[in-house]
Amino acid sequence: MTLPIISADERLAQRKGIKGCIFGRSGEGKTSLLWTLDATTTLFMDLEAGDLAVEGWEGDTLRPRTWKECRDFAVFIGGPNPALRDDQPYSQAHFDEVCSRYGDPANLKKYHTVFIDSITVAGRLCFQWCRGQPEATSDKTGKPDIRGAYGLHGREMIGWLTHLQHTRGKHVWFVGILDEKLDDFNRKVFQPQIDGAKTGLELPGIVDQVITLAAIPDANGQLQRAFVCQTLNPWSYPAKDRSGRLDMVEAPHLGRLMEKIQSPGRPAPQRLNYPEIDIEVPPAPVSTSHVNPSTN
Repeated sequence: MTLPIISADERLAQRKGIKGCIFGRSGEGKTSLLWTLDATTTLFMDLEAGDLAVEGWEGDTLRPRTWKECRDFAVFIGGPNPALRDDQPYSQAHFDEVCSRYGDPANLKKYHTVFIDSITVAGRLCFQWCRGQPEATSDKTGKPDIRGAYGLHGREMIGWLTHLQHTRGKHVWFVGILDEKLDDFNRKVFQPQIDGAKTGLELPGIVDQVITLAAIPDANGQLQRAFVCQTLNPWSYPAKDRSGRLDMVEAPHLGRLMEKIQSPGRPAPQRLNYPEIDIEVPPAPVSTSHVNPSTN
């Protein structure tokens, strides 16, 4: 048995999927982005039951109602994690049990994109499930332990997102609501609307792309819907572009955005060359104090 090194040619030939989150205020048109995707190769995971905006969309839909169904779908589409024990979710045993109910995972081969609307509702389903687990009950008093529930909720959500992130052959997009709040210094900040702090803090480090769908004024001052794609933006919207191929503001068309991220005709991210920084370092202050020699 040789060391399983993947050559550069093999890695470049592999089909890669984009994993990303799209956040925006309520009513910004996040669900309507389905219209910009190919209906024949897109699976819509409708957690919000809010598909009125895409009533005529002709793609297939999945409607989980419980957190267990969300976990089952993740292992069914992503396969088992060989590092996990049989008693853990996303393990080989979990995968085999789900396949015995859902059939052959090859039936999902025709779907290139999974559109999950929304991660906000997924977090609520997860927290509801967590509150009924033994970890959410105090061993000493037998009363509900909200801290234990939130701790379990963070681990469950991160595990679910990480497993979907490792589904290499498919694009997975999570949609979520963006909240606008004021920090302790009365500054405006934007945060994803997800129960618990752990998921919102770790989510940008898991997915490839974080995009904010927002109304941005054009040159004439008219508001236009647009994707904000880069971390350094003047509006302080949450954003991240791991591909390095996106501009700060892109048209709100998810299909064309994915083509741009994966387009071989566009230059790949280059190694950054930072200019030398010429900073004059002030001399160290000279101490004016002196120590008198000790006398016997």
